[in-house]
This record gives sequence, C-alpha cells and structure tokens, in this order.
Amino acid sequence: MTKQKIVIRVSMPCEKSRSKAMALVARADGVSSMGIAGDERDRLEVVGDGVDTVCLVRCLRKKIGHAELLQVEEVKEKKPEEKPEDPNVVHQPPYWYPGYYHYHLPPSCSSVVTIW
Repeated sequence: MTKQKIVIRVSMPCEKSRSKAMALVARADGVSSMGIAGDERDRLEVVGDGVDTVCLVRCLRKKIGHAELLQVEEVKEKKPEEKPEDPNVVHQPPYWYPGYYHYHLPPSCSSVVTIW
C-alpha cells in the first residue's frame, strides 16, 4: 500500500475539541502522522498507510460534530539523490589493513631425547 494524505475540515471551535479530534484520529488504524492546519485551525491533515477515510470521517462526525472530507492524495516518497563517484578515490575492501602483517612463529621444538 502507498501512503496517503487526507485533509478533513472539522468544526473545532475550542482547544478541547481539537485535542479530542486529535486523540480520535491517533487511535485510527494506519495513521503515521497528523496535524492541524488552516487559517481558522479547522483542518486535520492525516498521513498514513491504509487509513479508512470513510470510517474516520464518520467517527469524527459522531464524536465531534460536522466533518467534511476535502482531499485525499498519494504521498510520493523522495528518493535521496545519488552523488556521482569521484574517479580519483580508490575503494579498498573493508578487511584489508594497510601496513599490517601477522608474523607466525615457527613451532617450538619440545622433543625430549632419552638415552638408556
């Protein structure tokens, strides 16, 4: 599924109704972020994956009051730009340590000679 941005206009005249609406949206399945927008602070912007918009608007109407679905759009993820590689840089494997050599000592001679 792809992420989508949902904008809902909700009648929120006071701070108590805004916090109640935010709590209701936060409990909805698939919501990853949300915020209040608009000049009159009457719009909820919800971003999520697999959010049931009809159910969300219905719950807001039931608990808060008037709610109107304004916009639903797909959120496109930004891909990080790949930087071109510098041709002068030499890449070495991570297990190679320059100037390091491990010397192995010859096995010690621990034989005992017994004469009878």
